Formats: sequence, structure tokens, C-alpha cells
Amino acid sequence: MFDLQWTDAALEVYRSLEKSSRPGLFKQVQKALKFLKQNPRHPGLETHPFHSLENPFKKDGKVFEAYAQNNTPGAHRIFWCYGPGSNDITILAITKHPK
Repeated sequence: MFDLQWTDAALEVYRSLEKSSRPGLFKQVQKALKFLKQNPRHPGLETHPFHSLENPFKKDGKVFEAYAQNNTPGAHRIFWCYGPGSNDITILAITKHPK
């Protein structure tokens, strides 16, 4: 089990989704975060490296993209990395799929 850490920007988006008029989207993001916390390689997340963001903790560290939604126009993704601690996952961003 991993501990989730947050960037300020990611936490702000998470809180705005919580208060939004789209409760279904918030539930999907919550579910994805639960899977991520338990097993970053959970098949439903379809986790894979994402090369357009830098890891804030390690120069050569990877950043990953995980699915919060799939087969949805403007599907939301969670961008994350391992760290700063050995048992931490840091949520870098929650956003619509970049095109």
C-alpha cells in the first residue's frame, strides 16, 4: 500500500472535482486513486510511462499516466510518480487526456 502525496495543483483539481456538478467523474477519479494506492499496476489503470513531464524528485525518474476514465470524450487521466519517500506516490496532475 502506498501513501499518496499531492502537488498543490493536483490537490486543487481533486477538490474542485469533489465540488463539481459531475459526481460521476469524481467517483471515477476516486476509484482510480484507490487502485493506484493499492497497486499502481492494476490492470484497470492501464498505467504507462508519460514522457512529457519531468519527475520532480529524480532527474532520470519516470512519470506515469493512469486512466481515471476510458472510452469517454475528454477522458481524465492521473499523472504521477514514485516519491519522495520509498512508500510514496505523488499525484502530479489530474486532467483531461492531452491530445
